Amino acid sequence: VQLQASGGGLVQPGGSLILSCAASGSIGKINVMGWYRQAPGKQRDLVALITNSGTTNYADSVKGRFTISRDNAKGTVYLQMNSLKPEDTAVYFCAAGWVFGTSIYQMDYWGEGTQVTVSS
Repeated sequence: VQLQASGGGLVQPGGSLILSCAASGSIGKINVMGWYRQAPGKQRDLVALITNSGTTNYADSVKGRFTISRDNAKGTVYLQMNSLKPEDTAVYFCAAGWVFGTSIYQMDYWGEGTQVTVSS
């Protein structure tokens, strides 16, 4: 499975960005896609995930501001980021894998990161 992410950039606080991630290859091996982020000097953290059936999971820090969606026909997942804050600045990574049950995620595939910078 290959993941191609796009859409990062520089935005002012309060602004919006959309990230997209297209999966290709053996997409039958995945039933969940999403985004993680890593700020300088910090660990990589979950941002949002979405399963093939549309079930979503968000980090508390982005609930109400970020929305994850997917187009199964295109194998693409989107992250709409609104009301961006400086603390959202990070490298964002697209990931894909398999969810077991409702809460056990095994993310085996990772795309190259895309930088999101929120600054005035």
